Amino acid sequence: MKGLILAGGSGTRLRPLTHTGPKQLIPIANKPNVLYCLEDLRDAGITDIGVILGNNMPEKVRELLGDGSKYGVRITYIVQGEPKGIAHAVGCAEEFMGDEPFVVYLGDNILKGGIRYMVEEFAQSDCEALIALCPVEYPEKFGIAEIDEEGNIISLIEKPKNPKSNLAMIGIYFLKKSIFPIIRELKPSWRNELEITDAINQLHKRTGKVKARIVKGWWKDTGRPEDILIANHLVLETLEGRNEGLLEENVKIIGRVSIGEGTVIKNGSVIRGPVIIGKNCVIGPNTYIGPYTSIGDRTTIINGEIESSIVIGDAIIECNRKIVDSLIGAGCRISSSDNSIPKGCRFIIGENSQLIL
Repeated sequence: MKGLILAGGSGTRLRPLTHTGPKQLIPIANKPNVLYCLEDLRDAGITDIGVILGNNMPEKVRELLGDGSKYGVRITYIVQGEPKGIAHAVGCAEEFMGDEPFVVYLGDNILKGGIRYMVEEFAQSDCEALIALCPVEYPEKFGIAEIDEEGNIISLIEKPKNPKSNLAMIGIYFLKKSIFPIIRELKPSWRNELEITDAINQLHKRTGKVKARIVKGWWKDTGRPEDILIANHLVLETLEGRNEGLLEENVKIIGRVSIGEGTVIKNGSVIRGPVIIGKNCVIGPNTYIGPYTSIGDRTTIINGEIESSIVIGDAIIECNRKIVDSLIGAGCRISSSDNSIPKGCRFIIGENSQLIL
């Protein structure tokens, strides 16, 4: 069985962060989202993986993943270019897949329970497709599946006004080569995209061999800033504490805290886990890092407080304020205006940014 990770798309809901790279590279607990997907495939025994590239700085995906050997897999890059829908992306991989069954994994997904059990089920079945589902609070915002007691698909509807269930298709699809002729016949939807829901519906009508399984553990789609922060929270719940840095005197470490190599926690600082701090950071003096915070490599934080937030890295935060529930991009600088005249807040704000002062 082969794998296919979708690392394209425009990521408009995550701007301005996606002005400088694909959304699948945004880190969760200091690990790029796409690596969680790759590791799920690898841990399920799938090591021959295609990666779909879009037109938003695809070279950054290549730079991170390389040929895959670093992660114990073999990667083939497939260029989609303009985002024309999930089904279009799958169709681009027809030559790579050949006659083998495969699993499609959207690169901005993150799962708790992995996919090995579904890989094993699909490999042993005569199904033409197996769809991963998860209960959601607002089913009208997702592609929704209606299934019978045995997990057979009854219907699939994209963002229904009156959902017949709360089981969302989460972006993990087990497929066979029978899907490719259907994709070639698809017409674009009102979004001008080739919809995977339409393709699987057609497959269901033609074969009757489409099943669904509800995933084990939690699932999160990280398409919005608030979703990324929730995913960060969920991943940090299982963080193991370790210290490879240097703690100065009068530093308090409370709970599960992971501190990277070359990082210095300075005098008077308090770190309350779960918290992950990357390599070569400087925290303090007199700084508080609160629960569910991830701080990327080469970040400096002096004074002030931060909690329930992500600092992607290479940032400088020097202000006597408390920062909460924030997603701070790479290379950002946040400083105090207390000693500035005239007093006031000074900003350079990118598209779709949000500030609460």
